Amino acid sequence: MSDEPQNECEDATLGDEIGGDRVSMPILSLLPNLVTLIGLSAGLTSIRYVLQENYQVAAALLVVAALIDGLDGLLARKLNAASHFGAELDSLSDFLCFGVAPGIFIYHFTLHSVPGLGWVFVLVYALSACLRLARFNVSRNAPAPQGKAHFVGVPAPAGAMLALFPVFLALAGWFETREWPILVAIYLGGVGVLMISRVPTPSPKAINVPRNRAIWVLMGVAVVVGALATRPWAVLALLCVIYLAVLLRQAWARRGTWR
Repeated sequence: MSDEPQNECEDATLGDEIGGDRVSMPILSLLPNLVTLIGLSAGLTSIRYVLQENYQVAAALLVVAALIDGLDGLLARKLNAASHFGAELDSLSDFLCFGVAPGIFIYHFTLHSVPGLGWVFVLVYALSACLRLARFNVSRNAPAPQGKAHFVGVPAPAGAMLALFPVFLALAGWFETREWPILVAIYLGGVGVLMISRVPTPSPKAINVPRNRAIWVLMGVAVVVGALATRPWAVLALLCVIYLAVLLRQAWARRGTWR
């Protein structure tokens, strides 16, 4: 008898959530989660193309997943559809797209020639991504860091792009990283360490564009988009170099403040 009221309560909750006779759920509130699932599908499909050695498509899919990762959160805020379910789904998607998929990619691309050592550094990277996302989950409601808005450590999507830096270099024809697997393995482990470090990293929220310079910023974005359409791997490699330089500058400028 004690179970019956509990079941009735559960039924009522499910009815509220799925849009029963009592409460209907606007379809727009499901849109952010659907976008997250599209990003997750891109990450899973990237692994498929890696196994087929179609590295260009695989890399492009991970870049798409990184772009989608910023879109689902924006949609959730604009539609007032943020939820704990969506946050957890986004975190799980991030681990696969930016922790597991890049690790498998780099291993299959170059580290398979040193399988023991290579896999160890893949594990370091993937576990670092997992730990970073877990830390983010438990501190999601914590007060924002003091001073200019910034991330603590490298965010998972940015970490994935940095992890793919050796791939971008090779696909751009600048440097054949597949001939240097040990160097790539050490670099991948270093990216993992950056993800779980306390190094302050740039946040888009800290970017303030004066009105009189907005047109120049838009022109710059248009140039980057156009370059991505013609020389995508070279542009992505260059963006990774710029981001690494910014990280070094941030770490040096705040070396006495972060712990």
